[in-house]
Amino acid sequence: MKPVSFRKHVAAGLTAALLAFSLPVSSLQAVPQEKPGQEYFEIVKGIDLLGEVYRRLSENYVEPLDAVKLMYAAIDGMLAVLDPYTVFLDENQSEELGEMTSGQYTGIGLSMSRFVEKVYITSVLEGYPAWKAGIRTGDRIVRINGNSVTGKNLDEIRTMMKGGTGTPLMMKIEREGGRDPGIITLSREEVRAGTVPYSGIIGQTGYLEISSFSSHATEEIRQAVEKLLRQAAESRQPMNGLIIDLRGNPGGLLTAAVEISSLFMEKGSTVVTIRGRSPESEKIYKTEQLPIAEAFPIAVLINRESASASEIISGAIQDLDRGVVLGERSYGKGLVQSVIRLPYDNTLKVTTAKYYTPSGRLIQKPHADSGTARNVLKKSDERKALPVYYTAGKRKVYGGGGIAPDMTVADVPRSEYEQELRRKGMIFLFAVRYRALHSDSVRQPLDRSVLIEEFASFLRQQNFSFTSAPERRLKELEESVAEEQGDTKAGEPESIRGLKQELARMKQKRVEGESERIARLLELEIMRHGDEKASRRAELGDDPVVQKALALLADPKVYSRKLKP
Repeated sequence: MKPVSFRKHVAAGLTAALLAFSLPVSSLQAVPQEKPGQEYFEIVKGIDLLGEVYRRLSENYVEPLDAVKLMYAAIDGMLAVLDPYTVFLDENQSEELGEMTSGQYTGIGLSMSRFVEKVYITSVLEGYPAWKAGIRTGDRIVRINGNSVTGKNLDEIRTMMKGGTGTPLMMKIEREGGRDPGIITLSREEVRAGTVPYSGIIGQTGYLEISSFSSHATEEIRQAVEKLLRQAAESRQPMNGLIIDLRGNPGGLLTAAVEISSLFMEKGSTVVTIRGRSPESEKIYKTEQLPIAEAFPIAVLINRESASASEIISGAIQDLDRGVVLGERSYGKGLVQSVIRLPYDNTLKVTTAKYYTPSGRLIQKPHADSGTARNVLKKSDERKALPVYYTAGKRKVYGGGGIAPDMTVADVPRSEYEQELRRKGMIFLFAVRYRALHSDSVRQPLDRSVLIEEFASFLRQQNFSFTSAPERRLKELEESVAEEQGDTKAGEPESIRGLKQELARMKQKRVEGESERIARLLELEIMRHGDEKASRRAELGDDPVVQKALALLADPKVYSRKLKP
């Protein structure tokens, strides 16, 4: 078949668009009916202008143009003036979107990261091909189907691993300590990424961590809650409540959020309302099933990374006085995205409506103006104070974007030092080395003083270093002084040299002050490499938000007061 030029694709697309807009205005649902003629004219004018600019550039520009890059740049520029969630997805990104929403993909069931120029397996899903083949956390991927992974980024490696269900995948695996599994042949299968990484009973309280809201999330969460209730019944100690941990949950499907809400709320309860451009677009979503059990107390945990469907559930539980929300104000992602299929396996994810909680709060936080010269969005007047709304029980709750918790409890912040250790994989790599050296003799708790000494030695071997924020600012000052003097060969001023030494001492003091926390992180990571669930269970014991929720649910009087005006 003779290839069709990109210019012809563009021309065909513009022609199709023009034909679409030649239809009666009443058939264009996206066109506001108050000024249909003007809207129609502006759209046709815009398409005509875009095509003409493209034609003139391709014919007259001084150098040959990459037509694909030019068109993608035009699309990106068009979307840049809208909200950050209206995006164009190419073929590969469209496939990833499908995997995220379904929670399923074809593969072998592992996660990986690149540290110090090597590709490490960071987790393995139990029950799937990689696990069955004996691959474990900390193993290194050397070759895939005979091809080296050296120098390849993670996206390229994922592409190398792709294939259909039932097809073979050959991998060469290395393991720290010399006990290499060697070359392993696996058969790809449908992998379902779990939405409940951990659940369990802590004292008399149920704990449920939800990581996403995919198409199969409802059934998985139902089974997890039923298991908790059975465990409580078998121990003859009824659950005093349930902690639903949505921290770090980026959201997912709207339908999943509504179905999951049904597990904990009375049938017929309003969960969320969506509103688009026209009054006719409003739709109210209510629970359609009976709850899973009697109305036991609920504590919902959120933070700044809880978004979208997480905010729908936490907002509904709060507005209906079904439970108490703890943590930090959530992210504020309250926009409905509709997925529109485009030619050549591309996708447009476009914002078509907004989410509102049962009390009427808009979940979406105001997004910053893009700074472009032509502003296509109308700005509402800035509020001098956060708007007040009321729950079913007449409690005050506040708008302004995101869900504000009933009880503010901050997560433990990560210092610059810890962030850099994690980014460079130092904690992970030390755990790999530690388990290889100590084999099956790892026993908890570990001697933390010895652990810190060994870790310090490991960091020296890895030539680890990091620059603190004050040091970066001093570097900028030093460059500015050199530029002002106009002599790049001039010696370093004594004052700057002294500051460098002082900042280095301050940084070392902060690092030493964090030794206890770093030792605990090392303990947990070493444990995770052997038993992820045990590591998570131990981690919850140090979690200030979880501990606050446990104390709240253990005191019915305090819990009850939190739900009153």
